[in-house]
Amino acid sequence: MMFCYRFVRLIETHADTLAAGLEKKVMFSPCVSSFQTIPVHEVRERVYEIYRHLGDWLLGKNQSDIEQRYREIGARRARQKVPLAEVIQVMVFTKDNLWDFLKSETVVDRAIEIMGELELLQMLEQFFDRAIYFAAVGYQEQVEHLRLQEREVLAG
Repeated sequence: MMFCYRFVRLIETHADTLAAGLEKKVMFSPCVSSFQTIPVHEVRERVYEIYRHLGDWLLGKNQSDIEQRYREIGARRARQKVPLAEVIQVMVFTKDNLWDFLKSETVVDRAIEIMGELELLQMLEQFFDRAIYFAAVGYQEQVEHLRLQEREVLAG
């Protein structure tokens, strides 16, 4: 577990660089063009929050914390009219950005370090899987809420 903490601290220490790299990828990727309508600082702040407090998200937060946060994010993106596929793609970019960083920054030379890295990767996979799911749930709930509001306006 000690090596897992070391990797988490490495990520947290480089959170600003990671967030900046992801921001560039999102702003220039044609497959998430709807994100260009969102203020740049908003996207950067959200991913910085994940990277900077990764230890808390992986070790201190429970499923309901992740659910609450990512349902909120999904709902916000629905209100901003960002397609769900793009919301999910940016979350995948966030995870891939992290993998790329870990591959470039870490040199694993002992079996115990490999186990620590595998443990971290498993925890990250679980976190991102839950985050994507709950963002999609929040998104769908918001879309339904907006539809109901629209029907009420048209009916009344």
